[in-house]
Amino acid sequence: MATINRKGGESVAARRGIEIGARVLDWFDRHGRKDLPWQHDISPYRVWVSEIMLQQTQVKTVIPYFERFMQTYPTVRDLAAASEDAVLHLWTGLGYYSRARNLHRAARLVCERYDGVFPDDVDALSELPGIGRSTAGAIISIAYRKPAPILDGNVKRVLARFHAVEGYPGVTAVGQELWDYAEQHTPEQRVADYTQAMMDLGATLCTRSKPACGICPLNDDCLALREGSPARYPGKKPPKVLPVKTAQMLIIRDTDGHVLLEKRPPTGIWASLWIFPQLETGADALMHCRDRLHLDAELVEHWQDYRHTFSHYHFDIAPLVLRVARPAAQVMEAGRFLWYNLDEPAAVGLAAPVLKLLGKLA
Repeated sequence: MATINRKGGESVAARRGIEIGARVLDWFDRHGRKDLPWQHDISPYRVWVSEIMLQQTQVKTVIPYFERFMQTYPTVRDLAAASEDAVLHLWTGLGYYSRARNLHRAARLVCERYDGVFPDDVDALSELPGIGRSTAGAIISIAYRKPAPILDGNVKRVLARFHAVEGYPGVTAVGQELWDYAEQHTPEQRVADYTQAMMDLGATLCTRSKPACGICPLNDDCLALREGSPARYPGKKPPKVLPVKTAQMLIIRDTDGHVLLEKRPPTGIWASLWIFPQLETGADALMHCRDRLHLDAELVEHWQDYRHTFSHYHFDIAPLVLRVARPAAQVMEAGRFLWYNLDEPAAVGLAAPVLKLLGKLA
């Protein structure tokens, strides 16, 4: 069936019967990445963990996290048996912690529903927490070597440029058009290599800025290059002004230098992570320590405020360093509070601002 380009008329790929898979595979054989940690001992579990870690995160950042994760949890059953705190601790610094929580929940479901064996079906995989259609496609194509399209950020960029697809991929119609192209181009043979090749192509040549079009295997028929405007594609997300929220974070130290942390609820921002006690801007920190934490504290220092940005708002934090005598035992009730030892850190998940401020404290 001929493919219709949004600008009108058949796309170059459809008119000339171009099969981009052959070109991409030839390029991959000569230049593709073949020695990444998750490309060895390939299994659905290893592919899944790597794909989740690689969401919105660069390969060079993911590699040490992936290797530590596999050493600690070599199988899905090992991950399922772990505590959430332990998983979040291992994830600390990688960001987007909902990925880790979903990973943990999904591991338990795989063990409960499928006896520890990942299903080889896109729909079944997509029902697991944190696994979308593209991640499911990667597991099916790379681990099970069955044809299944993927459409991660790198592949979106390659296809949007090759076909000059107008608009932001987050718009339903634009995203569906890109999925149509992804399905059209996914081959029946060597699908694992093709999937990796498309991701590599977007990551190494067809980059967001300054794409290396001169050495791209698809440059002869890339509509965006023909227009002279590859950087136009894919369309940018419409800008929006982020609101600003503020809070004080209380860095409370005892006489041994331990720091008080509080566990966040299981839902909401920093769910299940450990943070410094937090209170609204302008509230009396010493009164909060006395009335809510049962601690007699004194203010030592007010560090410079700094901004932590989430996807949907800015968070301006005022760090206050306080000192207390040996804390009262009731603060430790119900696992909600923890006196964190900087010299012998507990294996718990820490929110990014806490990690940064602990580093400054150390």
